[in-house]
Amino acid sequence: MALNGKYLEEAERLLKSGDYVQASEKFWGAVAEMVKVVATHRRWRHYSHNELRSAVEKLYKETGDRELLTLFSVAEALHANLYENFMSGEVVEAHADDALRLVAKLQSLATCLH
Repeated sequence: MALNGKYLEEAERLLKSGDYVQASEKFWGAVAEMVKVVATHRRWRHYSHNELRSAVEKLYKETGDRELLTLFSVAEALHANLYENFMSGEVVEAHADDALRLVAKLQSLATCLH
């Protein structure tokens, strides 16, 4: 989880400096790392983007928390913003809050072994 913390620190710094494209990617990185932590604990594959999405879908089925799916889709949009730069700063900031909410949910799931 240390890499996750590093990504979050960098994301916040980049957000404050107005580098929304790079901040987007760091928030995505933080989410992806937390999905990997949860998947590792559950011995699920997590080596590709599709496997990360599959892990989130399994978590949804396990918990019934639909917000996991929605928030992960938001994180994927942040990831896409790195390549397309289609989000305004205001949208990146709003989605950053969503990414932080997802990271918090994933952190709590990381400690629950099923």
